[in-house]
Amino acid sequence: MGDISVNTALERVRTFMDDKKLDGVLFRRRDFFSWLTGGKDNHIVNTTELGVAPLLILRDRKICLASKMEAARIREEELYGQGYDWITPEWYEGEIETIQRICAGKRIGSDTPIDGLLYVEEELRALRYVLTESEIEDYRSLSQLAARAVESACRELVPGQSEHEIAANLAYKVLKEGMNPQVILVATDERIFRYRHPIPTDKKLERYAMLVLCAEKGGLVSNVTRFVHFGPLSPELEENKRKLAQIDAAMNAATRPGTPICKVIETGIEMYVRMGFPEDWKLLHQGGPTGYASREFLATPDAKGRVLLHQAFAWNPAIRGIKSEDTILVKEHENEFLTHTGEWVYLEVKHDGKTYLRPDILVRS
Repeated sequence: MGDISVNTALERVRTFMDDKKLDGVLFRRRDFFSWLTGGKDNHIVNTTELGVAPLLILRDRKICLASKMEAARIREEELYGQGYDWITPEWYEGEIETIQRICAGKRIGSDTPIDGLLYVEEELRALRYVLTESEIEDYRSLSQLAARAVESACRELVPGQSEHEIAANLAYKVLKEGMNPQVILVATDERIFRYRHPIPTDKKLERYAMLVLCAEKGGLVSNVTRFVHFGPLSPELEENKRKLAQIDAAMNAATRPGTPICKVIETGIEMYVRMGFPEDWKLLHQGGPTGYASREFLATPDAKGRVLLHQAFAWNPAIRGIKSEDTILVKEHENEFLTHTGEWVYLEVKHDGKTYLRPDILVRS
């Protein structure tokens, strides 16, 4: 990402500081670090949301707080030329104590709860909802890489592989492109029908597989799901995939600038009823805004906020045996499906006079 995205993020933070009468804002989370620095990375442990180099944005200074054992790499490989001042305690000196010491006597907001600071994570998230042009360009690239990784893994499936083996092959494709697999879900056969959020197991593939990926690169997260079936589909699955495509198309079509997010959910629920699955929307969250998190928040029937121009969304409606998930960008005239590669099999779905191409189940012999 370019300097424009970095400058835009800093401007938004400092405007937020003015509005909230803050002296500064502390960022400890990895996703916020990436957003503020143009896609840079400050993580070591991949299973935590916190990075190892918190950033403190003040009115006239930018400070990176990194221990001496982390500071050299962060300074040289992540923040070089970005104009940060440095505070570098020893690794054995507590991070929280250091933060509280340098923030003492100031009104500081924080993206994580810390005694003496104001916890404002939800409000800070809203600052990054509208993507800049350079962020959008990076998001397109990431989404194509993510979708192609999933679709390639689907084409390489072999009956008899365990779900763990399938996940490992997908993870290889993701990691070799510099993406971080935040979520990999794999289910086969009856597990797809039984569970809406199935993690991989030792179960071996017989005929039907679902692959789900949330892949992060430069802080942005792309979300995609695809299905593969060996041999002809059952009549139930053939019918359900078409019904789900109608629900999916309606939700994505409703995601337009100015529309209340709760209205999109309401549209989806109405389509679930029309398709004969009135309760299925309760069995899995339906998705929501994405961008610097797989979901910035989960949209509910009473969700606040409206769809914004140049905001990203990932909806994931599901009914028995099938789910749909892609990452979209809200544009002025129509939405862009960032994870549409044009190299998959697609269903043509008509909704409100428009035709949508939605991912089909790849049938293999």
